Amino acid sequence: MKLPAIKGFDQEALLKYFKNTGMLLIGKVGSLGIKMLTNIAVANYLLSYGNGILTTSIAYVFLFAALAGLGLDQFIVKELHQFPQKRDQILGTAFGLKAFAGFMCIPLISLAWLIYPLEDIQYQFILLLSFVGVFQSFTVIDSYFQSEVKSKYIMQVQIIGNLVSAAIKIILIYTNSPISYFFFAFLFDTVLLSIGYIITYSRKNRSILNWRFEKTLAKKLFSLSWPLIISGIMVSVYMKIDQIMLKQILGAKGTAEAGAYATVVNFSEALNFVPVAIVSSLFPAILNARRDDKERYQKRLQNLYDLMVWLSLSFAIFITFASPFIYSYFKPEFADAAPVLSVHVWGSAFIFLGVASGQYLIAENFGRLTFIRTGIGAVVNIILNIILIPRMGMMGTAIATVIAYFVSAFFILFIPKLRQQGIMMLKSLFLVTAFQKIFKR
Repeated sequence: MKLPAIKGFDQEALLKYFKNTGMLLIGKVGSLGIKMLTNIAVANYLLSYGNGILTTSIAYVFLFAALAGLGLDQFIVKELHQFPQKRDQILGTAFGLKAFAGFMCIPLISLAWLIYPLEDIQYQFILLLSFVGVFQSFTVIDSYFQSEVKSKYIMQVQIIGNLVSAAIKIILIYTNSPISYFFFAFLFDTVLLSIGYIITYSRKNRSILNWRFEKTLAKKLFSLSWPLIISGIMVSVYMKIDQIMLKQILGAKGTAEAGAYATVVNFSEALNFVPVAIVSSLFPAILNARRDDKERYQKRLQNLYDLMVWLSLSFAIFITFASPFIYSYFKPEFADAAPVLSVHVWGSAFIFLGVASGQYLIAENFGRLTFIRTGIGAVVNIILNIILIPRMGMMGTAIATVIAYFVSAFFILFIPKLRQQGIMMLKSLFLVTAFQKIFKR
């Protein structure tokens, strides 16, 4: 179908970006379905206490994941988009930075454990999981395919990797394996994806052996990304600190509640990949609009915010009513988590908008402001957790999380340079732009 000619509109580019986004979503949805079924099986096998041990350990290590990633992903895409001929230098430099950060995280996690250990969790489990950051360095290949708008290759790797991962965990369940085996399985998930990335990249005469590290480029990337490193750490804090605080504040009871709460987070944040996939795929088009037509640039941003709201609200409404049905597949000891899921899922609207507005900050070189908004969100979440967890348990944690997501997303309203974007987000959230489009017809 041929769309009518519009100034500055490129139908071929639209179809390319749409196809790429579709491939990303197909891959993620396929992986999501596999993960959901596997997580239910694992939770029912380990029960709430054992699941609390496993998921709290993962959350503890995840707090350091942002440091290992260095906030480079979007800047890698941007650099590859602008300088495709420097592919090997950009990927080699980014990989070198990420690998170094991943190795540095291992002693850092151990030091953190010595200062603040978690009860009931063995140190060797934490040490094993700390190697995840090293293997995640190969996600630079994901950024390369995003810059080429060829995410179907990454989709294939992710689906195959998740199928193998699910098979391994099901085997562990049917062989009555101890919980320690599931820690090895989690680390192997990352190793498997890295191998898949390398094999996929090696096609068509590409090779990681051609990657080169450049000091000048490394300084440039680090100078651009350091605010996002801090921002990523803050995001990790207010997305994962809940489970750790729930366990520590409630003591022995907290381990079981943390295990139940982990199932809530798995379902509530199940579609968090959607805004990332859409925005990552459309980011080159947004950059082109910024360069060529400022008015079209703003319209694309408003349309992006509208899309984020419609998707997130649809998901939140569905999960709110479906939560009792979802938990009918869990063992009875998880039943108290159903109402918590109905509350926690409403934070997705603010997550979706936060991801979209984050791309605007990068495009306008306001990246340094990202760690301020996420830092505020992290502080709000920690304070509310301290107040609400002793009174309301995991329901208090869910309420604290939703409020923190809201504060983080809309803190830009208090920054004059960004206030207009905040107003645009509010218009989308309260469906103002949707009604405007309806009444204009």
